[in-house]
Amino acid sequence: MPKVKFEILESTCVPLPLENVDTDQIIPARFLSATSREGFGDNLFRDWRYLKSGEKNSDFVLNNPKFSGNILVTGKNFGSGSSREHAVWAIFDYGFRAVISSFFADIFKNNSLNNGLLPIIISEELLKKLHNLIQTDPSAKVRIDLEKQTLTILPTGDSVKFEINAYKKECLLKGLDDIDFLLSMKDQIADYETTKSMVK
Repeated sequence: MPKVKFEILESTCVPLPLENVDTDQIIPARFLSATSREGFGDNLFRDWRYLKSGEKNSDFVLNNPKFSGNILVTGKNFGSGSSREHAVWAIFDYGFRAVISSFFADIFKNNSLNNGLLPIIISEELLKKLHNLIQTDPSAKVRIDLEKQTLTILPTGDSVKFEINAYKKECLLKGLDDIDFLLSMKDQIADYETTKSMVK
């Protein structure tokens, strides 16, 4: 998965106002055999995107040309179920960089932060307002400023602060995963070890 720095994202949104969407619905189990993270986006929400005949389901939002963007706006309790990291890989590989909900399953939230996808929690009231706006005006944009930890609905001016772990925030801002972060700190670690050995 490519390393992407997340600083400011301004984009239209794709609405998926369904509650309790689990990881098997995000990426069905039969597509988990691949070892590479690339290509999972092709099967994101596979059983909703395609009919049994293999044709696209025109009623599903990802097949609706009026909705596009790098932000997925979901319903409450998104990412429940099994802990498969592939669900995040599929969302990221499809092109989404942030997911907005009023509640995320903890494992999904952590997997997202570990893989460059920003999960943002807002109130149910604001989430409903955002869904209604997107349905009315698919061109409406949301601005996410990670440094300031703010989400702003540009057409209405609604702006809220969101919470994020300070370490994960730094990793996202720099486009680093846990291993990259440790490697970036190797000089400081070496200095610490040298100082520690001298104290002994």
